[in-house]
Amino acid sequence: MTAVFPYPTIFGDIDLKVVSVSVDGAELPYDKISAADRAVALHRSGRGEWDRARLRVVVTAPNEELLSGPWSDVAFLAVLSEKATNRRFATVLLRGADGTMQGTVELDRACHVSRAMLGVLVVATVGGVPGRLVGVSTEDWAVDLKASVPVRQREIDIVEVDFKEGPHEWLRPYKESAWIVETAGEIPTVYLNTGAVEGLIEALAGTGGSAAVRTLRELSASQIAQDAWTAMFHTAISDLDVDEDGTPLMPTGWREAVLRVMLPDVLPGRQLTDALYELTERRTKGHGWAEVQTGVQFAAGRRSRTTRNLTNAVRSVHGEEENGVSR
Repeated sequence: MTAVFPYPTIFGDIDLKVVSVSVDGAELPYDKISAADRAVALHRSGRGEWDRARLRVVVTAPNEELLSGPWSDVAFLAVLSEKATNRRFATVLLRGADGTMQGTVELDRACHVSRAMLGVLVVATVGGVPGRLVGVSTEDWAVDLKASVPVRQREIDIVEVDFKEGPHEWLRPYKESAWIVETAGEIPTVYLNTGAVEGLIEALAGTGGSAAVRTLRELSASQIAQDAWTAMFHTAISDLDVDEDGTPLMPTGWREAVLRVMLPDVLPGRQLTDALYELTERRTKGHGWAEVQTGVQFAAGRRSRTTRNLTNAVRSVHGEEENGVSR
């Protein structure tokens, strides 16, 4: 579980597997399904246009704990959601002869645009209250409509484009900026402005060069990375789902990865769920939010190795000054 609840919840793992996929009735090749990456690639599925995909799922859960726990009316729901469209569809799973929970999840092409996440929620009656969330899948699956290879993308996209003359109209107002970090999509993207600083793109793409060029490359890369980490953190924390009691839930995908990595540095000494709750309280109520920014800056700087690269730059400058004096 990724949140603390004021009632008993399932302790054991709830494992979700996609065992087969069909697209408009035709079976998807198995190389489009990756159990290791927990991903399904629907692009180039054998036809250019398609209407509906069906994903057959199997869920294993700690049956002994379910039978002996303080709950009743337990139900397993496979939930398909996509933040880009703000859509969420739930499918009730039924128990199979082998004790696993099974079902078929339908994905309508018209309802999704990029990447949907597939997970499992377990609800039950606890303490006389029906519909309480008592368990979630250990790890969700990614169902990518635009990917032809089932790889769970964790990296940031890098796009080189002229902000002033390029095809992206929304970048025009930022034509003076060397780069912009965009985090609204399923994958964070850093747009590098090819028309802002002459030689910067070449320096970033290079591997050698003089000490000055290497210093420029390291410092620029560190600053871009720090901006990216900061933007991703604020995006991840600004759009959290909550349970029925208002407790924030850990997001999925890259947002989860960013929070798990950065929260221990942003609010040190706290458990992950406690840090998430405190951060949400500070952000929504305003108190202590300004102090959080110091932690965000530290965490982002640590990930981007700003201190190390700045130290190398200072040493390089001092070395050149000493060489100049000796000559």
